Amino acid sequence: MKALTFKRYGKAPDIGFSEVAKPSIKSNELLVEVYAVGLNPIDNMIPTGIFKEVLKFEMPATMGSDVAGVVVSVGSAVTKFKVGDEVFASVFDLGVGTLADFAAVPEFAAAHKPESLSFVQAASVPMVGLTSWQALTERANLEAGQKIFIPAGSGGIGTFAIQLAKYVGARVATTTSAVNTGLVRSLGADEVIDYRSQKFENVLASYDLVLGTVRGDELERSISVVRAGGKIVSLIGPLDSAFAEKRGMSFIFKFIFALMGWRTKRLARKRGVSYSFLFVRPDGAQLKEIAAIISAGSIKPVIDKVFAFEDVKEALSYLAQGRAKGKVVVQMK
Repeated sequence: MKALTFKRYGKAPDIGFSEVAKPSIKSNELLVEVYAVGLNPIDNMIPTGIFKEVLKFEMPATMGSDVAGVVVSVGSAVTKFKVGDEVFASVFDLGVGTLADFAAVPEFAAAHKPESLSFVQAASVPMVGLTSWQALTERANLEAGQKIFIPAGSGGIGTFAIQLAKYVGARVATTTSAVNTGLVRSLGADEVIDYRSQKFENVLASYDLVLGTVRGDELERSISVVRAGGKIVSLIGPLDSAFAEKRGMSFIFKFIFALMGWRTKRLARKRGVSYSFLFVRPDGAQLKEIAAIISAGSIKPVIDKVFAFEDVKEALSYLAQGRAKGKVVVQMK
C-alpha cells in the first residue's frame, strides 16, 4: 500500500511516499481503510527527532495520527465494531501512522463517526478534541461560570477548545489577529485580544485556567493572569518529572524534565498556581462523548484547507507556517 513515511530522524528525515505492507491487525485491532487524515503540528515535529526518546517508531515510519475511514477487517477480540462501520480515531503515541491507504487502529482508540460529519470533518477532530477534553474536563475540571484563557484561538486546538469551554459554560478569553476576531467570536469567545497590538497580561486578571498552546515566553507571562488556586495546563511544555514518571522513564529523564520545568513551576508556586504538562492519549470512549456533543450541534469542526493525498507534503508545509484557521486535512478518497 501507499504511505507517507520518514526514514530517519533529524534535518533530513527523507519524507516521501513509500510502498509498505498493509498492516496485519492484532486480535484487539481494526483494519481501517483511510478516507481522511487530520494533520497536527506534531506531525511536522516528530521526524526532527525532538520526541524520539518519548515516541517510538520503527523505520521507515508512517506519518499521521488522526484518521477517519471504514472498517474492512476486525480482530477476533473486537466486540464494539464490525466490517463496514465508519469510524474515527487518534493513534498518536501508539507507534503507528495513518497517512496511508490502510491503518491499524486499536479498538480502545476508535469511535463511531458522527453521522452528521463527512470523513474530512471527522478526521479533523480526534487529536484536538481529545486534547481539549483531557485538558479542560479531565485535568482541570473546568466548571460553568469559571474563566479560561485559551491563546491562539483561531488555530486547530483553539477553535475546538473555545467551543468545548463554552459548552461547559465557562467564560472564554483568547488571542488572535484582528482579521480572525470574527471567527473566534463566532465560536463563543467572550474576550478577544489582538496579540499584535495588546499584551494579554495587561487586559486579563483572576482567571481560573490557562490552556498553554503557544511556545516562547507566553506561558510564563500567562501565570500573572491566573488567580491563586487556579491552574495552567500546558500542551507545549516544559515537560515535568510527573510526565517522565507516568511513562516509566529513567531517573535521568525525570531529572532532566524536572530541570526543564523548574522555572515555570517556581513562578507558578509563587502565585499559588498549579502547573502541569499534558500529553494527549488515544481514547475511544472520550471520542464517543465528543461525537455526541458534535451530533447535538454544540461543537462544529473548523477546517481551513483540504489537500489531496498526493499533495500531503504541501499540506505539511502549509501547516508549518502556523497560519491555519482551524484544521488542515488530507482527503485520501
